[in-house]
Amino acid sequence: MAEAADDTSREELLLAAAGAGLPLAPAAHPSGYRCSCDRVGCPTPARHPVSFAWQTQSTTDRAQIERWARHQPQANFITATGMVHDVLDVPLEAGREALERLLASGIEVGPVAESGGDRMLFFTATRGTPEDEDEWWPCELDCHPETMDEHPGLRWHCRGSYVLVPPAQLPGELAVTWLRGPEHPLPDPLTLLEILTDECARFAGAEPEQLAAWPLRG
Repeated sequence: MAEAADDTSREELLLAAAGAGLPLAPAAHPSGYRCSCDRVGCPTPARHPVSFAWQTQSTTDRAQIERWARHQPQANFITATGMVHDVLDVPLEAGREALERLLASGIEVGPVAESGGDRMLFFTATRGTPEDEDEWWPCELDCHPETMDEHPGLRWHCRGSYVLVPPAQLPGELAVTWLRGPEHPLPDPLTLLEILTDECARFAGAEPEQLAAWPLRG
């Protein structure tokens, strides 16, 4: 049956992501044009975790992910960023141009996903979480789920954020799919940042330095 084949493919893709070290947790899914959470006016339909404890719930444990996938056959999954990986999230048009430039330049590009028909997700290694909080260096590009609308250009998902991991379904028959799968090693985010910010600036008609300010703690 096609449905069974789709379920198998979904589970295999989720396990491949977990096998690459991406911690996963169940997320909401589309219910018609609404969100399965049934929240009136849900601001991020089918894009948010099911549990408020998603950060501690996120795991790469194969058995747990298999149980979730089989017991929640419609669920999307998020991957928590800032643990093993970060995600540089850019407008789709800018992402396509950037990906072409990165590959043509011979720069190592890790997993890349297309999200919802309007964004592209570049998965990278994380900046890490220093033991001493005073050593944490913030960036104006940092993006948390509740601040995504404030970052129309490049969004940097790191500690405390998440993105949907493929395969995921969104309202309006949109989807999140891999363009380059999780078998590709995670690159240092700084190796991608210049070209990504350049293409985001071109897309937005702004200067690159307006999109990438780097306030470091000295």
